[in-house]
Amino acid sequence: MKADIVTLPNKLHVVLVDTKAFPTQTTILLVGAGSRYENKLNNGVAHFFEHMAFKGSKKYPNSFVISSTIESLGGYFNAFTSKDHTGYWIKGTNEHFSTIIDVIADMVLNPLLIDEEIEREKGVIVEEINLYEDTPYRKIGELFEEVLYRGNPLGYDIAGTKDTVTKFTRKTFVDYIAQLYHPKNAVLVVAGGFSKALDYKAIIEEKFQGWKNGKRGMFEKVQENQTKPQVLIKHKKTEQTHFGLGFRAYPFSDKRKYAASLLAAILGGGMSSRLFIEVRERRGLCYYISTNREAYEDVGNFVTHAGVTNNLTKTKEAIQVILKEHSKVAAGDITKEEFIKAKELIKGRTLLSLEDSYNVSTFFGTKLLLEGEIVSPAQMIGEVEKVSLDAVVSVAQDLFKPEKLNFAVIGPLEEGEITEADLKL
Repeated sequence: MKADIVTLPNKLHVVLVDTKAFPTQTTILLVGAGSRYENKLNNGVAHFFEHMAFKGSKKYPNSFVISSTIESLGGYFNAFTSKDHTGYWIKGTNEHFSTIIDVIADMVLNPLLIDEEIEREKGVIVEEINLYEDTPYRKIGELFEEVLYRGNPLGYDIAGTKDTVTKFTRKTFVDYIAQLYHPKNAVLVVAGGFSKALDYKAIIEEKFQGWKNGKRGMFEKVQENQTKPQVLIKHKKTEQTHFGLGFRAYPFSDKRKYAASLLAAILGGGMSSRLFIEVRERRGLCYYISTNREAYEDVGNFVTHAGVTNNLTKTKEAIQVILKEHSKVAAGDITKEEFIKAKELIKGRTLLSLEDSYNVSTFFGTKLLLEGEIVSPAQMIGEVEKVSLDAVVSVAQDLFKPEKLNFAVIGPLEEGEITEADLKL
């Protein structure tokens, strides 16, 4: 699978990935704008503007026109906001590519930002925040990063707060767009079965040629100085206790990320992983449990999320079992069979995910936008294959230290019921 990179005169990077599969494509515009570029007053603006882009633009004046235009072509469309980037995507057949690219370009370059629509959407955003609050399975991830990055925008909720979002005005969005929405701070990816009848570069250049550059805003880097385990308890009446238990880890530029990915696969990368077997299958303490690695430009983390029985004794038992398995792998207790299986898991799931053109587009696009380079699936798998068992153990020993340990929990717990003493490695 080959990715061709084209840079337009205005410095917009365009990635074209012909999968030579079905005559369908995902077109996605990724912008280096997210909640970590915000402050206490405009927290939530990146996510709110993602909504507003669908509320009307110069050529497509309201949400109905935008949705009916795409759906009349048989297409799907959506968007997402993360902490360090935002994406707008449309999936459709290649015969309608010109219309698809026209809609994306106009939405992002020429949003109307009508005052009445902004006021109306505030209610929608507030209800979305309420939804996340009522979904601890999802909320726990942001709570865990609040522990890690408290005081830095990287620890903010992506959706913002009810207080911040209800105070936004049109100027809030205009200022934010001027700060970050520039072609030099974006990547456009088209992935799928290409048509030889289309000149993709010419079509894209025509639609985006009016996008002008400006001075790109910067984010506040995280200064890490943790010296002991940290605990955050959010009391909430729930039917299950949800927690994130993890460690400070590596930014995406650190080559140890491949060994860390294998380590995550060994501990909690599937139904045959150590933690799934030990915590769920052998003890019946949880329904879900998984381990993942998150990376940003300057920092990263390695975390296990689980939903466990609403019982303090059993919650503490689950924590102890999880930490015991971390200590075992740091002591070198990893079999050759586990190691090989972890490599095959990463390889297989990477390749299976790329059956979908949306995943192909985000795979190539996020690498170029955030890391400044294209890494093919074959190259990534090759890097994983190079990792030795000793390297995985070395990473475990480096990461699994008390001074890097953090714990966040949502459930019917009171402050002090889980303490640093319960988090001994």
